[in-house]
Amino acid sequence: MFEFLFSYPARIYEKGQFVLLSGWPIWVLGLMALALAMALAWPYIQSRRDAAIRVKGWHAGVLWALQAAMALLLLSLLWQPALLVATLKPQQNVVAVIVDDSKSMAIADEGKTRSAAAKEILNAGLLDALKKQFQVRLYKVGRSLERLEKVDDLQATQTATRLSDALRGVAAESASVPVGAIILLSDGGDNAGGIDLATISEVRSRRIPVHTVGLGREKYDRDLEIVSVEVPPRALADSRITAQVTLRQTGYSKSKVTLTLRDGTRILGQQSIVLKADGEPQTESVLFNAGPAGPKALQIGVAPLENEENRANNQVTRLVNVEALKPRILYIEGEPKWEFKFIRRALEEDTTVSITSMLRTTQNKIYRQGVAEPKELESGFPDKAEDLFQYQGLIIGGVEIGYFTLAQQELIRQFVDRRGGGLLFLGGRNALSDGGWGRSGLLDLVPVTITDRRDTFKRERAKVELAVGGRDSLITRLVENPDANVERWKQLPEVDNYQETGAPKPGAVVLAEFLAGGKRWPLLATQNYGRGRSAILASAGTWRWQMLQPIEDKTHEVFWAQLCRWLVTASPARVMASTPKQVLTDETKVQIRAEVRDKTFLPVSDAKVQARVMLPDGSAELVEMRPEPLSAGQYVAMWDAGKPGAYVAEIVAKRGTEELGTDLFNFRREDGIAENFGSEQNRDLLEKLSSQTGGVYYTRANAAKLAQDVSYSEAGITVREAKDLWNLPIVFFMILLLRATEWMLRRKWGVV
Repeated sequence: MFEFLFSYPARIYEKGQFVLLSGWPIWVLGLMALALAMALAWPYIQSRRDAAIRVKGWHAGVLWALQAAMALLLLSLLWQPALLVATLKPQQNVVAVIVDDSKSMAIADEGKTRSAAAKEILNAGLLDALKKQFQVRLYKVGRSLERLEKVDDLQATQTATRLSDALRGVAAESASVPVGAIILLSDGGDNAGGIDLATISEVRSRRIPVHTVGLGREKYDRDLEIVSVEVPPRALADSRITAQVTLRQTGYSKSKVTLTLRDGTRILGQQSIVLKADGEPQTESVLFNAGPAGPKALQIGVAPLENEENRANNQVTRLVNVEALKPRILYIEGEPKWEFKFIRRALEEDTTVSITSMLRTTQNKIYRQGVAEPKELESGFPDKAEDLFQYQGLIIGGVEIGYFTLAQQELIRQFVDRRGGGLLFLGGRNALSDGGWGRSGLLDLVPVTITDRRDTFKRERAKVELAVGGRDSLITRLVENPDANVERWKQLPEVDNYQETGAPKPGAVVLAEFLAGGKRWPLLATQNYGRGRSAILASAGTWRWQMLQPIEDKTHEVFWAQLCRWLVTASPARVMASTPKQVLTDETKVQIRAEVRDKTFLPVSDAKVQARVMLPDGSAELVEMRPEPLSAGQYVAMWDAGKPGAYVAEIVAKRGTEELGTDLFNFRREDGIAENFGSEQNRDLLEKLSSQTGGVYYTRANAAKLAQDVSYSEAGITVREAKDLWNLPIVFFMILLLRATEWMLRRKWGVV
């Protein structure tokens, strides 16, 4: 219908430039139009003086407008309006036809596989029509761009799709051959994170339009897909950690499924969930025990559902490096108390952390326990960074701020901020506000507001309950089921005492509260600070959880073990290695990163850093890492993981003959996986690619129009054509409509 009324395809109007071919000045047209409009208005002005032929005011205005529009239309045709459009010169330009040949193209939907649909589109006349006008180069794209001799050679077996690489490859060829346009037949799946801006910019700079033909359904009727899984890359042996699993489904709303986490055939954790509305992402937590030290490849997913159309996207693999470390915590307490004794007893039974304590028995004497060597802490609380920073966690009990020198106070700040350690404040007779901490420069380390007033420590019992933030926290998880865990906290014995504090600070999370004086007060709160973290437990009376429960009850021990593990687990070593992706799904390039610091945890930028990578076949490669110029202490290297399998990288950092430290991390390359995820047609990507390069998105139904539309391009070797607009059928219909409308109105108003 559009071409019937406007004579040309819509593509011409999108690409063409409006021009007037007569050569007469445009101002003459405006002047003549004004004069003609005034001349047409004169009879109506005269009619107002003759009552016999007078036309009502607004009737006259309508009739004059119709006549003026007709006159302006006819007058403008004398200036010969036209569209100037660039078209590709026949047989002198190359049109690149790229066909997606990845595994996702073998998915059968719309009655046949996507690859079969692509072959049908090309063989049904499109390819022959293109060859009549252009030189056609046929390509297939998977892991790389390859020339294709004939359409029937498409196999849809490649394990990855690299659309950016394909577009850059064709754009590079345009430097030597006149590439007039690119036609891409694909489902839009891309395993390299989409088409980057650099690729779009390169194609646009060469003015090559990319026309896309979308294949495959945009949405499954019945499917569940694991969208993402977040698991800590490191964990302490036998500690509990959480996997955050995000999934999305269609067709199974309100169904019950079980999220399962396995290490090989062994089930580590399960979580029963109810699926939300179709298409709505939902995030669920699966709690599990990390188990013994060593690298673990975890399989996280849901069993295939009934009549599910894509069962290969229900499970993903993630890596966790369970470390055989025993982080150290320094606990300083201002006076002998039950809490000190029971905390030490609880942590002595925990094999994942080590506690070293300083108990002030008199004003000038301390009692040390758990020291690594006789002289450790002999002079009291450390006053050098290298002495304090050997610990990963710090607990400050009922010690007044005046006990620490100004230098030691700054060391405590840097322990959290620069070293990245964990700091826990406990309540007590000389703690927090009662110890003068509200007037100190370390006030921002406390997750809640405290004042400088005294008598905030109350020797009164208080009931404790979980806050909203503690429902799913690993610190406060005493029972696996979240609802049962809330009830378990309500059943705990009252704490023996508490410290009045204020509201949580912005960014802090309250995990537990106590009820006293008809009010709720923060009992346990946490926050991030610099590279580390800090927490407050506003009581020195949790020992009653041990004393007033059966001897076999381990609530007190479990709580303190989990709190202390949280305190130290994320505390970095002097050399920390990492990679953005531990599991490479159909990728080969891996970025190896390392952060290097000295004994005082200041960044080291002059170190020699090497990565020794152990390959799946047992061989090893040595990779030199270079410093990042804008990030002190950061080193990076790009490396090619040539074979599928598990890899181990050992990072060694040296400065001269001094070894600064070592670290290990694992990564894994898996092939044939990425094509199973996001396998619906990514129409959004294809439409944006076309619109940003001057091309058009086509469906399977209208792809035949490509042969006609592809000619309109400004790339390659082009000619300029002028398409007349004065003889369009729509112009004739507009003239007819204007005259017919005027005649009918005159008849109706009796002014014929």
